[in-house]
This record gives sequence, C-alpha cells and structure tokens, in this order.
Amino acid sequence: MDNYMELSFPSLSVNEGFARTAAAAFAAQLDPTIDQLSDLRTAVSEAVTNAIIHAYGSDPAALITLRCEREGRKIRIMVKDTGCGIADIELARRPFYTSKPELERSGMGFAVMEAFMDRVEIDSAPGEGTTVVMEKELEGRRGG
Repeated sequence: MDNYMELSFPSLSVNEGFARTAAAAFAAQLDPTIDQLSDLRTAVSEAVTNAIIHAYGSDPAALITLRCEREGRKIRIMVKDTGCGIADIELARRPFYTSKPELERSGMGFAVMEAFMDRVEIDSAPGEGTTVVMEKELEGRRGG
C-alpha cells in the first residue's frame, strides 16, 4: 500500500457529501479524469447512504468509517458500519430490491456501486454490521 486515510463520522445525511468529497480528494493524487472522480464519488455516496438509511435507520449517534487506500494506480475504498447487517447479501445486490420500500428507495445502491467500480465486495453479518470494499484502477488524464 502506497498511501491511505481513514476517518469516522456520525450517521448524518449531511456527511454523505463530506465522505464522497474526502474520497475524491484522496483519489486526486493519482490525477484521475473528471469522469473517474465522478464515478468514485457516486459509488461512495451510495455506500454511505446505505449505511445511514439501512444499517442505522438514520441514527445520528452511530458512526460510519471510511478508509481509502492507494496501491499503484488502484484505489480501494472501504465503508464500514456496525449496524443491523444484511441477512441476504445476494438479495440486497439485486437491482430494485430495498429493505425500506416505505421510504421510496430505488434499490439501486449496490448496482450503482458495481457499475462505477471495478470490484465491489460486501461482508456483512446480521447484528454486526457491514463492510463494503470497492476498487477501481485509475488511468489518469495522461493515460497512464
């Protein structure tokens, strides 16, 4: 690992924007394209929003941890919560599935993460929380 950063913040919806900006600022050291930064920001936004809404039910006392690592041109982003966990990860990954239909959620969070990142891994246990690990190889504006 060439570099990393880690921060924790309360499960507040206003911190979703903070998290995506922090991850994009960390990735900027690799001189990514605007599209790559946009993809990364969107994926982080989805992961953090999932933690706020689904893991914690918008409990502002709960904490979310964001860790970003750089290895060569690869960015690895981990979003971790200690919330309710996911009983059926495969079901949760299905497009349009949501555990909170009463909130008019689209159910596209994991699908969006998978569309914008090269790899998405979900580790979760009911009652223990969830860790989402996303990776993306960044080409950089100069192609390399």
